[in-house]
Amino acid sequence: MISAVHLSHAFGGHKALQAVSFRVHKGEFAFLTGRSGAGKTTLLRILHGQLPLQAGKARIAGYDLASLRRGRLPLLRRDVAVVFQDFKILPDRTVAENVRLPLEVCGLPDGQIARRVDSVLAVLELERAANLPCAVLSGGEQQRVAIARAMVAGPKVILADEPTGNLDRDMALRLMDVFKQFHAHGVTILMATHNHDIVAATPQARVLNLEAGFLGQAGGACPAGGAA
Repeated sequence: MISAVHLSHAFGGHKALQAVSFRVHKGEFAFLTGRSGAGKTTLLRILHGQLPLQAGKARIAGYDLASLRRGRLPLLRRDVAVVFQDFKILPDRTVAENVRLPLEVCGLPDGQIARRVDSVLAVLELERAANLPCAVLSGGEQQRVAIARAMVAGPKVILADEPTGNLDRDMALRLMDVFKQFHAHGVTILMATHNHDIVAATPQARVLNLEAGFLGQAGGACPAGGAA
């Protein structure tokens, strides 16, 4: 589902990634760990098409990033969703309005959009907040809105960049239960984190460790349903 071969990226003279190679199989849950500045966000941004491929090869959800044209980026982003640490939601819009945005971009009929939004809000226990502006929600609720928006289009892959970074320990572990629910339904997840608690609470996940742009790994793999 995700593969990188000798992937390198530099910002001026700073080498953010250096010959990084790995695979994440279909239905697998993998953590991307490492200190701040190790290259985690750079790697996720490349995989989501936000940064160009400078050197090496990378594929995600069937898309070859080396040959992907900009006009096809919206197609990639239907299959590959991203959850950011700082939510990236629109604070003045309601929960439901934020969650329905990806479906409106896809041009789905209103009835289908409403059914999908209602379904994902129910899973994330956000039904009562559906008509509230996101600005009045707690940090944990806003993060659940971000996950709902990422999941509503039914992506094959979730890239999560420090999604629990602004949450306390209990809320972080509760949020991880949400990710595990989607993983149990076959979604492939690659999550960047430096939170050792959530890594320890997810022993079935594989751990990829970035240090100064170089990659090492430890731990097993957990394909949901055993697909590879």
